[in-house]
Amino acid sequence: MKFQDYRIDNDIKRSIAKMGYKKPTDIQYKSIPPILRGEDVLAIAQTGTGKTAAYAIPILHLLQEGILRGKSRGIKCLVMAPTHELAQQIEMVFKELGKYTRVKIFSIHGGVDQDPQKEKLAKGVDVLVATPGRMFDLVSQGDLNLSKVETLVLDEADHMLDLGFIKDIRDLVKHLPRKRQTLFFSATIDDKIKKIAYSLVRNAIRIQISPKDPVAKNIEHSVAFIEMDDKRFFLEYLLKSNAEKKVLVFVRTKVRAERVKKAMGRVGVTTDTIHSDKLQQEREIIMSSFRNSTLKVLIATDVSARGIDIPNVEYVVNYDLPETSEYYVHRVGRTGRGSQKGQAVSFCAKEERDLLLQIEENLGKPIHRIEISKREYAITMQMTNENDYDWRKVIDEIEKEDIAYTNRKKKKRKR
Repeated sequence: MKFQDYRIDNDIKRSIAKMGYKKPTDIQYKSIPPILRGEDVLAIAQTGTGKTAAYAIPILHLLQEGILRGKSRGIKCLVMAPTHELAQQIEMVFKELGKYTRVKIFSIHGGVDQDPQKEKLAKGVDVLVATPGRMFDLVSQGDLNLSKVETLVLDEADHMLDLGFIKDIRDLVKHLPRKRQTLFFSATIDDKIKKIAYSLVRNAIRIQISPKDPVAKNIEHSVAFIEMDDKRFFLEYLLKSNAEKKVLVFVRTKVRAERVKKAMGRVGVTTDTIHSDKLQQEREIIMSSFRNSTLKVLIATDVSARGIDIPNVEYVVNYDLPETSEYYVHRVGRTGRGSQKGQAVSFCAKEERDLLLQIEENLGKPIHRIEISKREYAITMQMTNENDYDWRKVIDEIEKEDIAYTNRKKKKRKR
């Protein structure tokens, strides 16, 4: 079935055609009809399968239909997202698909001034994409009215629960009409997520797109055994060998992200970082540079990475192994989006071998090993441009950073 065969607004079909989409993905094919019928949906599908368009297309059609029939305006659809980046990404997809419609779309999130957001809301919005913190701030101040919401969407629900937004989700329901459509989209599901999902939806259509391999077939992923202290040399080699490619590097912590950025800077490789310590304006500038390929290498933490849906990311590097297989799937899923091919490589140190075994157990098969001979390992170590550096000075800097980070955490606990 092609998009042209669906009974959806012609202006939306026009946008879909301009975006180059002809046939729906599996999640879109199974989600669009029940959403158009007004049914609740609980959908589970791996990252990179087109989940946002799966709910945005039918929602835009229903809203456009209502506007053309002269229905009263107001926030009719609320989409909840766990991070700033994901909220902006969802807004972008809605705007692209709804470009030729009369539907007004807007996103709100923290880290920026509230006043422009209040002004925009006052002018009228049909689809609101929001992060929990900013949404509750504006509701409590009386600047956000959710009494007309007809459709609630919880996107990346698994990550929202990981970040501790369970109470927020339950509190949110108190501000919404009891009679509404609820759409619950998640990449993974466990008993905890299932329990919350079923407490929010009514007689939901359950859709699960779960191939035997949770990693998309167009992603070639592998692992190399590299000692923790040697990882920077192998990252330097990989980045210099793929200088024209767009590369996303994952690390475990904010401090480590900045440290890897400095290490790459010392050898002449330009990178930047994205994590929760960055101001929102900084994050937007960095993401824009990465999106338009002015910046080729972005170093990210898991918390910030859920909203990174950037076209043409050719390489993902797990500089540190993630702590769960779900995070592994989400990370490598940042490349090979849609029909594009992608590559992902993980650096695994001795102390991370147990994590690798857990990831492989949950994937149901071993990850391809990159065999590095002792000679190749030694050559890579010798090729670095770091040999000219005063390492005593560098080690002192690292120790100072660690002390400063520990002190900041102690201050936060006292508060």
